[in-house]
Amino acid sequence: MSVKKFDLKSFMNQQYLCESLTMAEVEKLLEYTELVSYHKNDIIAEADSVGDALYFVVKGEAALLFDDHGHEMAVGAMQEGELMGEMSFFDRQPRMLQIRATRAETDLLRLSRPMYDRLRIEHPYIAVNLLEHAIISLDHLVRRLSTKEIDLSRYIYGPGKR
Repeated sequence: MSVKKFDLKSFMNQQYLCESLTMAEVEKLLEYTELVSYHKNDIIAEADSVGDALYFVVKGEAALLFDDHGHEMAVGAMQEGELMGEMSFFDRQPRMLQIRATRAETDLLRLSRPMYDRLRIEHPYIAVNLLEHAIISLDHLVRRLSTKEIDLSRYIYGPGKR
């Protein structure tokens, strides 16, 4: 267990989220999270549920899936080092997408709402770093989706037309 914890600390210390945190602050953040494991095709979060946790992908990959009248469409994939579930977590609105593990071993750090609330009060500097990371994560998601929409528009209408 201590080897896994050490590896997790080292992994987190190399992530953008922890870029401005000391090693002691990274350790403190880890105290507020739990490491959860999923197998391929396990559902991490259901569509239409309100987010009760944030997830940070430590190992593996998770697909973001949209149910289009019984036809499942993958709209994105979250890789190692990425944060997910932040939209529903912060706006407390139902999820539009299902999140499902796509690798045999997918390990996530889970930060529950009660633990986030404690973190905000007990360690506001760490919580602000997490919040900034969530904003950047959402920005990256919007940019990826915008690029796909622009590419599709150019494909359908041609360059410079709409």
